[in-house]
Amino acid sequence: MKAFRWMGGLAAAIVLFGALAAASNAETSQDPRAAMMHKVELRGKSGRIKQDRYWHDALAAMTKLDRADFVPSDQRISAYRDTPLPIGFEQTISDPFVVAVMTSLLRIEKSDRILEIGTGSGYQAAVLAGLALDVRTVEIVEPLAQRASETLARLCFDNVTVRAGDGYDGWPDGAPYDAIIVTAGTPRIPQPLLDQLKPGGRMVIPVGKGFWDEQLFLVTKSRKNKVTQKSIGPVMFVDFTGKVRGQPQR
Repeated sequence: MKAFRWMGGLAAAIVLFGALAAASNAETSQDPRAAMMHKVELRGKSGRIKQDRYWHDALAAMTKLDRADFVPSDQRISAYRDTPLPIGFEQTISDPFVVAVMTSLLRIEKSDRILEIGTGSGYQAAVLAGLALDVRTVEIVEPLAQRASETLARLCFDNVTVRAGDGYDGWPDGAPYDAIIVTAGTPRIPQPLLDQLKPGGRMVIPVGKGFWDEQLFLVTKSRKNKVTQKSIGPVMFVDFTGKVRGQPQR
């Protein structure tokens, strides 16, 4: 996972400051994992996040995981902070709030088959695996793909398959997918990913010209293959690398 952080407006930041202060006080009576999830819940209530079944499903799936299992040993002391953390190779594990938001936007059902682009630590894949039937995930940094695969196997996530490769191409032999999630910023939506999204499916992807100009988009494909895009809000992700950077703008 490669997300940096969710960027809110000034008003949201003011409300969020109060919410996080309350969460900080709660830490004295909660274990660190519970305190982390409490902060995520408060951020959701303070922002524009729809408090529906899918939001609560995402939180429930995250509650079952130990984020410390997915970070390098030197970062475990910070594993329960609601912030991105470095995982090596100039990549990061997303802050838990971003993971919850992106997961809930996919509106995952138990029978769904999911494609993730940007495996990173494997944490987002593990969250998806707790909600869906099958998860396929692609990571361009081969050592990260190997490490994530080993972590997920050790934790007995037998419905996740990791592949090292360029996420621009997706995973064609597993298509179509009910949902696709991209965890790196891209200047445009890769056409292969749109092609691999099932009619009626949803994609969550950060799109922008650069690091400071990214929006998280919810992309939906109708039953008649009409594609629509909706901006959810500004975000900051590390770059989607590979073929997408060599493609001409359209």
